[in-house]
Amino acid sequence: MAHRSDVLSMVAVLALLVSILASYPRSAQSIGVCYGGLGNNLPSKADGVKLYQSNGITGMRIYGAEGDTLTALKGTNINLIMDVGLSDASSSSAAATWVNNNVKPYYPDVSFKYIAVGNEISGSDVSKILPAMKNIYSALSSAGLQNSIKVSTAVDSGVLGTSYPPSAGAFSSDASYMTSIVQYLSSINSPLLANIYPYFSYAGNTAQISLEYALFTSPGTVVTDGSNKYQNLFDAMVDALYSAMEKVGGSNVGLVISESGWPSAGGTDTTVGNAQTYNQNLINHVSKGTPKRPTALETYIFAMFNENQKAAGVEQNWGLFYPNKQPVYSINFK
Repeated sequence: MAHRSDVLSMVAVLALLVSILASYPRSAQSIGVCYGGLGNNLPSKADGVKLYQSNGITGMRIYGAEGDTLTALKGTNINLIMDVGLSDASSSSAAATWVNNNVKPYYPDVSFKYIAVGNEISGSDVSKILPAMKNIYSALSSAGLQNSIKVSTAVDSGVLGTSYPPSAGAFSSDASYMTSIVQYLSSINSPLLANIYPYFSYAGNTAQISLEYALFTSPGTVVTDGSNKYQNLFDAMVDALYSAMEKVGGSNVGLVISESGWPSAGGTDTTVGNAQTYNQNLINHVSKGTPKRPTALETYIFAMFNENQKAAGVEQNWGLFYPNKQPVYSINFK
């Protein structure tokens, strides 16, 4: 029989090991890529999934329940965000049907991580988001999956009425619906999904925002906000959203960056070099978190391929790869 002192020593050693392991950055686990499909020249979904695997990409977001993609994902261990439209979750029966058809047949061979109920919903439809989230959560609960697959919704930074300085971040009066959504996420222990694009903030205000601040290349602090110092726009935008959630009872709600990226052509400072710089720096940065919450921040880059059926210009040029699977620029996902 071990002496009490020996047991206590073992407990202390185990606690130390746990704390050391927890301190290691988990960047390899925190990076995914959104799989857009608005192109008539894209590779098969099976080939697309193989491209994720060959590049060590460990997360994917798809914008609907795509049977060919889900089939290709079986056994890959690629973490998945899958969107569901509001109409497919408009009632408890509709949500149950959707889960029974699009989740249960593939689970656990497909590593579902989040169901995103709506993407950047606006206008009168915002009132439908929370009921739809509850319907999907109920359907997952009926399937015994509510602890394995998280339910959320994806918003953009337009829900903020105040974003500067980051500590003053607050939802706009038009986004008052976010209060109940954030509180619901808190109650079910789910993060908010957020599409964060420093590119659009920079392109819309080049007079006040420097390219270096947007690309993570500023040599020093650009914004000081109390004890927090900001060297890049991404951190400032994320922390403004954290602050907004804190103000409505969401201090314990995390964020997952469900989209971020930089286009390589078609707009202001949209060069291949700038796109490479932004996305590589984003990958290297998010394991550190933000000044407000310095823990690994799960992030999904937009997007895997250039999509030729989107509006001409910037919208067609977010891809990391051309449709022929050749890289637009080199990037290291590790």
